[in-house]
Amino acid sequence: MAFTPNPKLDAALAALEKDMIDTLARWIRVPSVRAERSAENAPFGEQVRMALNTAMADIARLGMTPRDVDGYCCDAEIGEGEETVAVLAHLDVVPAGDGWTHDPFGAEIVDGRMIGRGTSDDKGPGVAALFAMKAILDAGIPLRRRCRLILGCDEECGMQDLEYYEKKIGLPDKGFSPDANFPLINTEKGIMAMKLDAPMTDARLLSIACGTRSNVVPGTATALLAGDWRVQAAEAFDSADEDCAIETALEGENTCVTVTGVPAHASTPEKGKNAGKMLLRVLAHLGIGGAPVELLDEAAGEGDDGVNLGIAGSDAVSGRLTINLGLLSAGEGKLSVTFDCRYPVFFDDRTISATVQKRLAPAGFVMEPTHASHPHHVPESSELVRSLMEVYNGVMGTQAKPFAIGGGTYARHLKEGVAFGMLFPGELELEHQANESIDLTTYVKAARIYAYAIAALCA
Repeated sequence: MAFTPNPKLDAALAALEKDMIDTLARWIRVPSVRAERSAENAPFGEQVRMALNTAMADIARLGMTPRDVDGYCCDAEIGEGEETVAVLAHLDVVPAGDGWTHDPFGAEIVDGRMIGRGTSDDKGPGVAALFAMKAILDAGIPLRRRCRLILGCDEECGMQDLEYYEKKIGLPDKGFSPDANFPLINTEKGIMAMKLDAPMTDARLLSIACGTRSNVVPGTATALLAGDWRVQAAEAFDSADEDCAIETALEGENTCVTVTGVPAHASTPEKGKNAGKMLLRVLAHLGIGGAPVELLDEAAGEGDDGVNLGIAGSDAVSGRLTINLGLLSAGEGKLSVTFDCRYPVFFDDRTISATVQKRLAPAGFVMEPTHASHPHHVPESSELVRSLMEVYNGVMGTQAKPFAIGGGTYARHLKEGVAFGMLFPGELELEHQANESIDLTTYVKAARIYAYAIAALCA
């Protein structure tokens, strides 16, 4: 089917451009990192609640009716009819982390890019989808299906928000999440966190602190060692990468060792440099930490394919397995590690966890019970995939095809859900990294694609 531009819809989008950018800046300035419940309707903390309030106020300002789902989510609809198409985005963000050269919550615009945590993951896409719906209203396009925007508050920490929403409200059967890449993702690998603890008796290792979330490649890792290890630690650090470094300093009679790597999203660990694994290599070289550190260093390996853990593999649908050492800590006689594993559609999570447990058991590691988010796949032949691909290829003038990712989006909560943008091929992937940002020109282009996509699915 040939793509036909709609002049009224394009005019409505153009008129909303400035408001859309200003709205995104307002959302970015709320540091909506999950915290402990602060009130009955703030299950994920005060700042996430503030982000929800901000979004609901803008939804109302744009002429739609927001519904607060007990602080877990909010939603809003346009259109009529019995069927509903969902658009799922989220307001929570991962912690800012280290390495920023701009205010992570300042929404500063530099050389045509807005900088801030959440610009690409996922406030930017959420605002773009909201304004796509507003443009459809302003253009007067009648919809035979309803389009429901759902803005969640716990995507980064387990998706309890959508679990709550599904129990209380019920989710539509089909839709898309603007929380990944264009052209379209119809396959998401399984996701599993594996936490293991081992007793540690080496009194020279006083503590380790590494990582903020298991789904982030840690950019820094710190160990406190009894005695003066400054020279030996520096000599043990082996990295020719200019983005990685080691610093040592005396703190009283102890040595603080800090290793710096490159953070990245755990779904693409190859784009980062894991500071936790580099620190383990230093400690193992020094002979500090005993069998748990030595075996963990060996099993974690230098790569991200899990070959040293005995779980490497791939399938034709979703590609290769990846694993990220996301959290590492030591203290009070215990060493703890949490791996984030992204596994292919035809792999079994129980076999993976059992293999990792067996591999690390000789050093005393015991795995806590695991819970996997199982793989998700929607065939290319589905109406949803065909309609969205026709819109994308029509707007872009391409013949692109869907693909698979290791990331987990809200799309897997729908019976027939896909991830659809908003990162274009060839763009910088900065989610979960320092100086996360979006190009405002392509941001406007993404909003246009979403408007035409909603119209195609609902009108």
